Amino acid sequence: MTVAEPVRSTRVELVTAIRRAHTELGAVLGPLTDAQVTAPSRLPGWSRGHVLAHLAGLGSAVTRQVEHARRGEGVELYQGGRPARDAAIEAGAPASAAHHVRTLRQRMARIDTLLAGLTPADWDLPVRFRDGVVAAMVLAWWREVEIHLTDLDLGRGSDGWSQEFCDHAIEFLAARVPAGTLLVLESPDGWVRELGAGDRRVVRGARTDLVAWLAGREPVRPVRFADDGAGLPLLGSWP
Repeated sequence: MTVAEPVRSTRVELVTAIRRAHTELGAVLGPLTDAQVTAPSRLPGWSRGHVLAHLAGLGSAVTRQVEHARRGEGVELYQGGRPARDAAIEAGAPASAAHHVRTLRQRMARIDTLLAGLTPADWDLPVRFRDGVVAAMVLAWWREVEIHLTDLDLGRGSDGWSQEFCDHAIEFLAARVPAGTLLVLESPDGWVRELGAGDRRVVRGARTDLVAWLAGREPVRPVRFADDGAGLPLLGSWP
């Protein structure tokens, strides 16, 4: 799926949002213990250590994509591809809390510095990640930090997602809507989004909970199909 890139007028806001997400991630990591690292995350089969190792590896991959793009070079997202990425997560997951915290803070600081140095032209440079551009790579990092921050289950839930993040996530996750379905998301505050085309199905709940459901995460509060007794639509795979 092609993800819409941030227009030039909103790139400053995107960088600001990423810095804010970094600050929030750093705050929940501050008191992290070794016991918490090995405890289950909200992702089935993954400990918190798996989530942290994944974020650290992705942080390196994001930096690598952008740095090579600025040199006019295209490289794969992970050296060695998906098998190497999965192996690195498994190997890194059991590390100590101190190691995870130190590594992730280094990755976030490097990305903050990298984003601060991007020129307007840099955002449109091609990268190998989904055959996109730097802007799409930066958006992907924002999504990963925000969503995996909730997966860590360290106090920051999906109800902390901003309106801007919800709008972006909805656009990205629209590909999960089943074919032949017009999915209407409605929240009590009047927020409405229509995704897909076909038979109309309405799902109601708080905005952040609807986005969490669309992202395959457990909502903080229930979401429900508008027709009482009907089950929620079965969503497609991650884009």
